[in-house]
Amino acid sequence: MPEHTVDRAALRADCGQCFGLCCVALPFARSADFAIDKDAGKPCPNLRTDHRCGIHTQLRERGFTGCTVYDCFGAGQQVSQVTFGGQDWRTGPPERARQVFDVFPVVRQLRELLWYLTEALTLPAARPVHADLRGALADTERLTDGTPEALAALDVAAHRQRVNALLLRTSELVRSGARGRKKNRRHADLMGARLRGADLAGADLRGAYLIAADLTGADLRGADLIGADLRDADLTDADLTGAFFLTQPQLTAARGSAGTRLPGSVGRPVHWTVVP
Repeated sequence: MPEHTVDRAALRADCGQCFGLCCVALPFARSADFAIDKDAGKPCPNLRTDHRCGIHTQLRERGFTGCTVYDCFGAGQQVSQVTFGGQDWRTGPPERARQVFDVFPVVRQLRELLWYLTEALTLPAARPVHADLRGALADTERLTDGTPEALAALDVAAHRQRVNALLLRTSELVRSGARGRKKNRRHADLMGARLRGADLAGADLRGAYLIAADLTGADLRGADLIGADLRDADLTDADLTGAFFLTQPQLTAARGSAGTRLPGSVGRPVHWTVVP
């Protein structure tokens, strides 16, 4: 199969090319992450007529931390500019707006899969499945470019399951090269766990609940972090070098420091304390 890749820069949100879809299509509930309740399909009261957030620079202070950690993986600009050809949901009939809001979460899931597949193809240890990964990448990109009707009818859960089988095999291949015993913490309840200095190198942390866990100085090199909940986890001085399937929203939901070592696929969140 010929080489097929996706530019990872295109899998990041470009809010200037989006009609504020995440601020309308998605619901949220009053909690530590959101200051108010909002139903799906209802515009957030902070959304301006130009589709920009009216409190963007004060989101955390105003109780909208959830907004600061959300990333659509570029689904917003894809749906706004490609799926619906630049048509603003505000200027069309109500049924088109509903269609936009229904399609957006589907495309968001597909774009997230593109992120994982693209990263998997950068991992040398996963070379035995690179051909299959490229095929899945091409299939997922084709689905993402589908019509509104095709996207609305797509069984995205079934597609995720097929892709996940490849990502699991990728994880096994990559982690097999890690030193020592490969800890299995898949879907583990580690909320608030005291893991300061823990050796989690090469660990399977897929879907683990690490909310408010103390991972100060922990060794997370080469760990699989797909779907791990890192909200308020303390990653101060932790080593995540070579950790894979880690997304920016996961990292932004955590706490860290200038001493936290990160894989090149993500950036250091601006709200982390920077030590001179």
